[in-house]
Amino acid sequence: MKVLLGPRSGDLADLYAVPRTPWLRANMVSSVDGAAAGADGRSGSINNAADKLVFETLRGLADAVLVGAGTARTEGYGPAAVPVVVVSRRGEVPPTLRAAERGRVLLATCASSPGLAAARDLLGADQVLVCGDEHVDLAELRTRLVDRGLVSLLAEGGPSLLRDLLAAGVVDELCATVVPRLLAGDGPRMTVGAPLDVPLSLELLLEHDGTLLARWLTRS
Repeated sequence: MKVLLGPRSGDLADLYAVPRTPWLRANMVSSVDGAAAGADGRSGSINNAADKLVFETLRGLADAVLVGAGTARTEGYGPAAVPVVVVSRRGEVPPTLRAAERGRVLLATCASSPGLAAARDLLGADQVLVCGDEHVDLAELRTRLVDRGLVSLLAEGGPSLLRDLLAAGVVDELCATVVPRLLAGDGPRMTVGAPLDVPLSLELLLEHDGTLLARWLTRS
C-alpha cells in the first residue's frame, strides 16, 4: 500500500497502532458516492482485498469488537478471536452468536429491554451489561468495558450505532475505507440518524489500486 499522508514506513500494525488507551475506534467502508452497503444490504458486498486486510489488522489490535444487533444479523457475525459486544436495546442476541463459547459474546442493553431475562439465561448474567434505563448508555458501556480490561475497542457499525457513538462523544478515531465504486440507490450512508457535526483531523491516508484507507481522529 502507498502511504499518501502519515508515517513513511512500517507495517499495517504499526501504522494503525493506537496512541494510548483506553481507545475506541470505528471501522467503516463506503463507495465513492457514500453507500455503506451494496444492493443486498451488506457492507461485506462492497469491500475488497485492501479493506479486508485493514479489517483484519484492526481486529488483531482490538481487545473487543462492538456491533449493533441488526448489523450482526445482516452480516452474519460469528464468534471472533476477541469478545464480540452486541449492542441491542431490545436485548436480542443474533442467532449466529447464540452458540458461542461462554465469554466470547457480551450483550449491552438497557434495563427496560424485553429480552433481558432471556439474554441472561443464554449468555450468563455477568456477560450482559445493563447500561441505562430506556436506551443503551454508550458512555457507560465504554467505561464498563474498560473496567473489564478491554481498553482497545473496535466498533464495526452499523451506521446507526456509529452515529450514536459519535453523539455520545466516545469515539476517538474513525477508520474509513472508500472503495472505487459508484452504487447509487437508497442504501445507508456511513452514519444514519439525527444530524450531528463532529470535526475530524486526518492522521493517515493509504492508497491501494484506487482504494483509499484513512485514519481520522476526533480528538487531539
